[in-house]
Amino acid sequence: MATHVITGAGSGIGEAVARRLHERGDDLVLHARDAGRAKELAARFPGAKTLVGDLADPDKLSWAFSHQTLPDRVDSLLHIAGVIDLGRVGDLTPKTWRHQLNVNLIAPAELTRHFLPQLRAARGHVVFVNSGSGLHAYADWAAYAASKHGLKALADSLRHEEHGNGVRVTTVYPGRTASPMQAKVHQQEGKEYDPSQWIAPESVATTILMALDLPRDAEVNDLTVRPGR
Repeated sequence: MATHVITGAGSGIGEAVARRLHERGDDLVLHARDAGRAKELAARFPGAKTLVGDLADPDKLSWAFSHQTLPDRVDSLLHIAGVIDLGRVGDLTPKTWRHQLNVNLIAPAELTRHFLPQLRAARGHVVFVNSGSGLHAYADWAAYAASKHGLKALADSLRHEEHGNGVRVTTVYPGRTASPMQAKVHQQEGKEYDPSQWIAPESVATTILMALDLPRDAEVNDLTVRPGR
């Protein structure tokens, strides 16, 4: 059975991916920001292991992981967790910038660093769930888009560095997806939220599993998923 380390498994796309992998019998290591959240995830996905560390404080992830048992083998590392706070450049504070950069960019880099030995040994797969904002930036989206543009650069560099080690790297760029994050975005935009107008998390999960399950003779580098309505 394959072993998957997943961030963001508590809701949205991450939950949909974790559920699909759990249903087919794969081993899950689910990241949680604290012990309470880890307990919730363990109850939701029986048999899954948990890994606790605050993505908002990536400087302490190494210390947190040193007190826990990490898997010996990692077939995929799925970076799905993310945060967003909209605001104009003239209004964004350093605290708001740092929070989004920490969770959306620096923490994925640090997690990848920790799990690279296991990924190399398994000739595994790193998947970055990015955003359309990782390709284009618009008014009020500067901090979030900057973190996601940086995530694209991280994925592209990692792909070149690890290709010779057999590690595959995929970036998925979902459009607006029906999730708690999307509800927050609409609230910040002052718009009514209708989840039926946006991509279902399960549809994005399907694209991620397609990339994971692709035979070794091929690799999906970048995959854009847009609302079909």
